[in-house]
Amino acid sequence: MLTGQIRRNRRVARRRAQEALKFRHMPVRKGDTVKVIAGKDKGRTGRIMLVYPDTERVMVERINIVKRHQRPSQRLQKGGIIEKENPLHISNVMLVCPRCKEATRFKREVIDEKRVRVCKKCDEQIDQT
Repeated sequence: MLTGQIRRNRRVARRRAQEALKFRHMPVRKGDTVKVIAGKDKGRTGRIMLVYPDTERVMVERINIVKRHQRPSQRLQKGGIIEKENPLHISNVMLVCPRCKEATRFKREVIDEKRVRVCKKCDEQIDQT
């Protein structure tokens, strides 16, 4: 039988381990064009509308559309089945380079005392200043 202190220590250690796995920074930003690399919309591209850093998810326009049964309310006068976008996990999307138009990884470089993202395939600067 575990005592309360040991159980609490295990819970704290598990939470710290999960927080360590989180991204320290989000690799993509609002307005970036991304390609979905996993899931039902694999291969499709879209622009990021919202970023949720705490849950490591992004909302991509016209990607991951789900149907929701909506009850009539003051905001939505007519109920029914509505289609809306659901967030995707950050690991399921990949940044698309604006120059070579391919999904690519990127590196961070310091140019004119600013950290910018640079495409690994064509060495083109992704962040437009």
